[in-house]
Amino acid sequence: MRIVGVTGLPEVAPGDDIAALVLDAAVAQGTPLLDGDVLVVTQKVVSKAEGRLVELRTVEPSEMAREYAHRWGKDARQVEVVLREASRIVRMDRGVLIVETKHGFVCANAGVDASNTGRPGFVALLPEDPDASAERIRAEVERRTGVRVSVIISDSFGRPWREGIDQVALGVAGLLPLRDYTGQADPDGYELRVTQVALADEMAAAAELVMGKLDRVPAAIVRGYAVPPGAGSGRQLLREPEKDLFR
Repeated sequence: MRIVGVTGLPEVAPGDDIAALVLDAAVAQGTPLLDGDVLVVTQKVVSKAEGRLVELRTVEPSEMAREYAHRWGKDARQVEVVLREASRIVRMDRGVLIVETKHGFVCANAGVDASNTGRPGFVALLPEDPDASAERIRAEVERRTGVRVSVIISDSFGRPWREGIDQVALGVAGLLPLRDYTGQADPDGYELRVTQVALADEMAAAAELVMGKLDRVPAAIVRGYAVPPGAGSGRQLLREPEKDLFR
């Protein structure tokens, strides 16, 4: 298996065609996409291309946002954007704001981020529908080249009980995000009852090794891994509320 960072992409702006930019950059560096590749694209460039940007000077903070920002030294306008993107506040303490987004993701700050927007004074929001974003890129790659790939839209999430952030799959197209071992036997003959591997998350995390946080490499090609093809979605990785013991 190889993981190749796609370098040379320009600063992405609203309206840009991510598939075209990635295809051109991959060809220019000598690694054009091939059948069976998995293309991992960071959420940030997808959000920028889709115009999911908010200029903070246009935001009027609520009293709740002002009080929290004052207490913890935050920008009240950015706190307000987070609150608007949240469907549920999970924890709001010690300067950390954990919420459930309208997509169902539980994460810090609803995924709202001021880094790498390319526009000072702006914050980026998560894509409206990460699965639809992944499918548009997948379909456009196939339309332009005839190559069949899978696509993962990735983002950085913190992890309960562990230090450090990790990449997860927000949106998925062209592959099944979970590999289910339920009913199979291990080498000792023990039948696995609930084992599912979050394959899409693992591939997103592996791709981060060549993309980095500060290296301006917003896409990576995972090549040589036999992904289970199918009409999967990132929503399949979300635990149903009735199975969530931590609500």
